[in-house]
Amino acid sequence: MVINLSEQNSLVGEWLSEIRSVSIQTDRMRFRRNMERIGEIAAYEISKTLEYEEREVQTPLGIANCRVLAAQPVLATILRAGLALHQGLLHYFDKADHAFVSAYRKHRHDGSFDISLEYVSSPGIEGQVLIVSDPMLATGASLVKTIEHLESLGKPVHVHVVVCIACTVGIEYVQRNVTSPLTIWAGDIDDELTAKGYIVPGLGDAGDLAFGNKLQS
Repeated sequence: MVINLSEQNSLVGEWLSEIRSVSIQTDRMRFRRNMERIGEIAAYEISKTLEYEEREVQTPLGIANCRVLAAQPVLATILRAGLALHQGLLHYFDKADHAFVSAYRKHRHDGSFDISLEYVSSPGIEGQVLIVSDPMLATGASLVKTIEHLESLGKPVHVHVVVCIACTVGIEYVQRNVTSPLTIWAGDIDDELTAKGYIVPGLGDAGDLAFGNKLQS
């Protein structure tokens, strides 16, 4: 299942217009905060799909019957670009365990690239709901490799992928290659992918815009 959060009128469209805008996205604090906001909206929408249980809570005046999460999800993100989006999810799922993966494109001189995965820190995810955040879903290669590695540590009952902008090519690739039950939550979906694997119109390099330009060999 794929949910495009921009298909309905909401503030997501306002925040996306700012993170796409070359005149506004240069404000790094604002860029990161808008990423967080999109993560918060996605977290709220995902929360509606999770399982709940009744719990009695003692108040100063009596007993209240409340509906609470039956189990916390595991929040995973791809370093470094996913940190702001991850933080937005954490604002809502504030009791969740966390996984961090350093998956990135290692470019060749001809413009092609491999996905390098050098570091993984993860709790057990067997039987858990896994929420993976990454700002851009372009080719889908790094996302699939990340999920495959996490699944080797345990089989989640459902994988939710949260992205700010996705490309249709990447969505199809992820759907073909992720074996767990899957839902993709995208702030918006673009149709074009360049030969070098960049989304058009997209927004540029989310990691650089959030945290500054990087040197990469």
